[in-house]
Amino acid sequence: MSYSIDFSPLLPWTVIWAAAALAVVLAGVLLWQRRPGVFFRLLALAAMLGAIANPTLRQEEREYLPNIAVVVLDESGSQTIAGRPAQMQEIRRQLEERFARIPKLEVKWVTSSKPGAEGASGTTLFTDLNRALANVPPDRVAGIVMVTDGQIHDIPKTAAQLGFDAPVHALLTGARGEFDRRIQILKAPRYGLVGSTGVIEVAVRESGGRQAGEVAVLRITREGQPVETRRVVVGQKVDIAFGFPHAGANFVEIELDALPGELTAVNNRVFVSAQGVRENLRVLLVSGEPHAGERTWRNLLKSDAAVDLVHFTILRPPHKQDGTRIEELSLIAFPTRELFSEKIKEFDLIIFDRYSIRGILQPRYFDNIARYVTEHGGALLVAAGDDYAGHTSLFRTPLRPVLPAVPTGRVIEEGYKARITSIGAMHPVTRDLPGSAGKEPSWGRWFRLIDADVESGRVVMQGARNRPLLVLEHRGKGRVALMLSDHAWLWARGFEGGGPHSDLLRRLAHWLMKEPDLEEEQLRVSSRGMRMTIERRSMEKEVAPVTVTAPDGKSREVVLPAAASGLWRTTLDVERPGLYKLRSGKLQAIVHVGIDDQREMSEVTTTDQALKTILEATGAGAFFTRRAPASVTDPAPEVELPRISLLSSARVLHGSGWLGLKDREAYVTRGVTLTPMYAGFGALAALLALLGLAWWREGR
Repeated sequence: MSYSIDFSPLLPWTVIWAAAALAVVLAGVLLWQRRPGVFFRLLALAAMLGAIANPTLRQEEREYLPNIAVVVLDESGSQTIAGRPAQMQEIRRQLEERFARIPKLEVKWVTSSKPGAEGASGTTLFTDLNRALANVPPDRVAGIVMVTDGQIHDIPKTAAQLGFDAPVHALLTGARGEFDRRIQILKAPRYGLVGSTGVIEVAVRESGGRQAGEVAVLRITREGQPVETRRVVVGQKVDIAFGFPHAGANFVEIELDALPGELTAVNNRVFVSAQGVRENLRVLLVSGEPHAGERTWRNLLKSDAAVDLVHFTILRPPHKQDGTRIEELSLIAFPTRELFSEKIKEFDLIIFDRYSIRGILQPRYFDNIARYVTEHGGALLVAAGDDYAGHTSLFRTPLRPVLPAVPTGRVIEEGYKARITSIGAMHPVTRDLPGSAGKEPSWGRWFRLIDADVESGRVVMQGARNRPLLVLEHRGKGRVALMLSDHAWLWARGFEGGGPHSDLLRRLAHWLMKEPDLEEEQLRVSSRGMRMTIERRSMEKEVAPVTVTAPDGKSREVVLPAAASGLWRTTLDVERPGLYKLRSGKLQAIVHVGIDDQREMSEVTTTDQALKTILEATGAGAFFTRRAPASVTDPAPEVELPRISLLSSARVLHGSGWLGLKDREAYVTRGVTLTPMYAGFGALAALLALLGLAWWREGR
């Protein structure tokens, strides 16, 4: 039960206080005049004012609620080293015993910042604490106990931002005097042009109770190349070359030799990944006789930010004479010698769109193009029209040795839907082409096909009467594609619903220019946390096992199960983070596996300075729970915790060997009884009695 007095005045308090002041003045005058019965008059006035104030006795039936203490367990990456997991378990066991001795105390356990594939970088104890307190009334929070190494990255600037009035204590894992070395990345490239070299800026840092020396040894690994060793000065910036030998992810791993007594060697290794970006690909497009789809290739290539396009359209042969004035013949002369002799190697792809022998290009230029493909690794695409079947066909030029199909001389003019062949279903150019699913493709029809017999290469698409439509081939060091129809523009115009012309033609162009993601034979690997996914694509029916080499040099073979046509895939869980190398036949791949949280592992020595502001503002303290410095080889640690007390009124809630929780005395009111203290006939009788006594005293 709880008792209190409430007032429900019959008049405003200003009137009551004015009357009380007047009564005091009147009492002073009467006392000065020494009138008899003055004390009885004063008592009568006080009784009258008390009746006007209307006091009420309030009796409450209360149910007191337990206090709530929250223990936040820091399970971040820095808490997994030097025996700290065992120390954390012992701290929790002792806390459970001590909290159990405190009556009416409810304990909430919060696990924070556990390493995983997802989540925020660093240690975020206060973020997880706020989430845990979302449904807890602030007036029931008795205190917070954080079990941590003190390296926290989301500490509020002021105690007011906490949202509750309670102490925030810290039980620190580790010990005073810990020592650690680490590599700090000051600057690293994120991308670079293939063939260029960037710079990584790093420095070796030391933290803790001692300095180990001025010189450190770094070992640098660049994607399977021999290890480079560098001796560097501790604390000084070091520049390390970062090359971009290929497109896609490029890797450099830097490792620092560990020292005896060092806290951990986990942060002695850093991994830098940057994307290699190829320079804009140069494409030469030569359009022959104008036709309805002449601008299809031009529009597609001009819209590709990775392509620099040079386009010429041959409107008339030089031998044609029709009286047209010279200044009206063309904007510029066709630079045949410059393009096909002097600068041909500067192009990544040459496209002939409905081009035929018209006296523009001499046979030696076609011979240059053939050698450009086979000897210099160039690419050639022939988008054929009906001219490919006649006597002016490009097949009748020195290009014949590199063209994969021989025209029969027949042009099939009938409606058909292009179909992907069984080989095309595995080829990256036509694999999963939008609209190809199902027995019948969903795209529109074409109406022309140049009949040809394939001598070499892969037929990835068929046209009318199951005749070849798209043929792809590797020729020498280069690549060749032959499109035996000029009706791709029907898809671009949306005829009968159109079709995936942009996907098909863009993939085709980039496959010819050796885009890594469009290679027929691929070995891909990706990582997420401590798990890697290996993917092998091939045009063959079977693939060889993949050899996986771990950072410590140990290798094992992994057999990949088939996941789809031309695709094999598996997932592996690994125990050791670092750079893994994979090989399948001539294919190689590299991946870094591990939870890459440089912020979390940048500082791992235990400290009580980061939380100092919050501790002082809330009256709390920090306590080291381990006496001796920790190391990698430590056995199960000895833990010593402070005594825990529950205090009802104190501003400083910590001391030597003890920490305090605040008794909030929170309660829920179950019932209220109100009893008038000065009302009714009793109050009237008392007032009359006092007045009567005053008159009696004055009458004597």
